[in-house]
Amino acid sequence: MKELSLNILDIIENSLKAKAKNIELTIVEDDSKDLLLIEIKDDGVGMDEALLKEVFDPFMTTSKNKKVGLGIPLLKLEAELCDGGVFIESKMGLETIVKVYFKKSHIDVPPLGDLPATIVSIIATHPEVNLKFKHVVNNRTFEISTEDLRKTCEESLCTPLVLNSIKTFLEEKIKELHGGV
Repeated sequence: MKELSLNILDIIENSLKAKAKNIELTIVEDDSKDLLLIEIKDDGVGMDEALLKEVFDPFMTTSKNKKVGLGIPLLKLEAELCDGGVFIESKMGLETIVKVYFKKSHIDVPPLGDLPATIVSIIATHPEVNLKFKHVVNNRTFEISTEDLRKTCEESLCTPLVLNSIKTFLEEKIKELHGGV
C-alpha cells in the first residue's frame, strides 16, 4: 500500500471482523532510536496457534469472499525491506496485538499518510467501537479516545460536523507533535 495509514485501516478492519469492541492504535516515532513503530491491540476473538502460524501466508484468509489475504504478508515484506518487521501475539478470546516497526530513516519507509482521515473513517463506520489513539513523536505524546469524546460531545460522533471537527483536531495535534511542521 502506498501509505501506512491504509495498512493501519486494513489491520483495524481485521480487528472489527474479529468482533473487537476496544481497539488501541499506538504510533511511536523516535528519531534517537531511528524507529517508527505501529501497534494495534484489540479485544477481538483472537487467533489460535494454527491460524497465528499461517497469518503471514498470502494464500491463507479467513474471508469467505477472498482467496488470498495479502494485507499482513505484504506489510511484513515492506517492513523487512526497511530493516523492520511484524510481530503478532494473540490469545484466544482475549486479545491480538500487531506490532510493525521500521527503521525510520530507511529511504523506502512509506509515509504514514492521512492518519486523521483513517481514524475518522473508523469512527464514522464503527461508532460502537472504543478507539484509543496514541501518537508519540520524540517523547511528545498526544492521546485521544472515542470514549472520552462521547463524554464531552453532546452530539453523536457520527454527524458530519463532529467528524470534521475531530479530523481537524487530529490534524492540528499531529502537526504539533512534529513541531508545527
